[in-house]
Parts: sequence; C-alpha cells; structure tokens
Amino acid sequence: MQGHDHDGDDGEDGDGGRHGKGLLARLRAYFLAGVLVTAPIGITAALAWWVVEVIDRQVVPLIPDRYNPDTYFREYLGVEIGLPGLGVLVLLVTITLIGFLTAGLVGRWVFGLGEKMLDRMPVIRSFYKLTKQIFETVLRNQSDAFRQAVLVEYPRRGLWAVAFLTAGTKGEIRAKLKKDHVNIFLPTTPNPTSGFLLFVPSEEIIVLDMPVEDAVKLVISAGIVTPPHADDLEPTLDLPEPDEATQRKRARTREEIKRALAQGKPHEDA
Repeated sequence: MQGHDHDGDDGEDGDGGRHGKGLLARLRAYFLAGVLVTAPIGITAALAWWVVEVIDRQVVPLIPDRYNPDTYFREYLGVEIGLPGLGVLVLLVTITLIGFLTAGLVGRWVFGLGEKMLDRMPVIRSFYKLTKQIFETVLRNQSDAFRQAVLVEYPRRGLWAVAFLTAGTKGEIRAKLKKDHVNIFLPTTPNPTSGFLLFVPSEEIIVLDMPVEDAVKLVISAGIVTPPHADDLEPTLDLPEPDEATQRKRARTREEIKRALAQGKPHEDA
C-alpha cells in the first residue's frame, strides 16, 4: 500500500510539474506575442514624438508671443501647456505659404533675385544648386526617381542585390559608354541611406514588381522581411551533407523543439 501511495504521489507531482511547465510556456508565448504587437507601435510612436520635439524646439521660440497659444494659457489660466506639434504645424503652414507666394509673378521675381545673390557666393552656390537639383528630381511629379526596385548582379556575376532605379544615364557618361545605361542606387544593409551609384546596361537589370517600400523593408531587415508574391515557392538549397556532430546537434535541437511545443499545448483533459 505504501508503495502504491508513493507511486501515486510521484504521478501527482509529475502531472503538477508538467502543468507548471505548460503554464510557463504559455505565459512566455503570450509575452512574446505582446512584444511583437507593442514593440513596432512603441518604436514608431517614439520616433514620431522625437521628430515632433526636435522641430518644436527649433520653431516654437521663433513664434511671436502674441501668436503663441501658450501665452494666453499662461496669462488667463496660469498654466503653460507647451502644445506638442505646434512647431510642426507652423512649419507646414509656412512652407505651403512660401510655395503659394512663389507661384505668383512677384514671388517668382523675389525668388529669382535670391538665386542671383546665391550665385555670387562660391561655396554656397555649389551646395545650393546640388540640393535644388536633387529635390527637383525627386519631388517632380513626372520623375521616376526611386520609384522602381530592380535586381542587379553585384558584386560579381551570380550574386544579386536589390537596387533602385534613379534615372537613365545621360550626358558625358552615356556618350563614353556607347550604349544605353541606367543609373541605379545600390543601398547598404541595414542602413539604406548609404550606398553606391552604379551605371548598369539596361539589359542587365531585372525590374521587380514589388513597391519601393517593400524593397526598402527587405534591405533594412537584411532579408528577414520578404514581401509576399503570387508565385512564391519554397527555396531549395543545394548544401553539402553535414558531418555527424552537426547531425546529432540538429537532432537534439529538433527534439527540444518538439518537447517545448508539447509543453506549450493545453492538455486534452483540461
């Protein structure tokens, strides 16, 4: 009888241990799911808040007190709120107003006069012209700059990299190359703001159907985030056969994964 009681106690302890491990596994899964949901939202919100604060710190001090809502809150309510986003709003309105004035005859004349003054400044002149040309190329409606993702063989034949088509090759470079080329920007991973400018024959690139935004995600994530495609197939890798030690390690890993999954599932009798 004592033996049977002892065995029963061991069974109860075993069941309790399995239930405890299963609960911990489920709690861990719930926690990771929560991180997966909240982390992107939190990081995006933090970055947006940081941008708003940087702009507010630069723009709000330039607003006259009579036009600053904080002045009236301070005078009539005795509190200083510091409206977030006020600097961003003022900056957007100011830029829009400048664009409206520049579209008129007087505005174009004033703008042309300012450009003539900048043309007389050696260093500033070069920087201004470069910046203006870049913005005109990127923001012009009829421009295709950075609107097409492509594949190019880089850094050698047989290796492919994601790049962005910027324009057709023109000027002296096109004349020297003797045939049609395109300008592509090859970004680096995980920082796509740096990269290489390449002049590639137009027939040696593969145009991708994916939007530029998806291509940027692919580059930033180092290939982890892959946009879905209708013709998706499981990739096949022709790799050499692993040695015995590697095979045993992989087998142990698979068994550990199976045990973890089994512990994470709810019991049928629960």
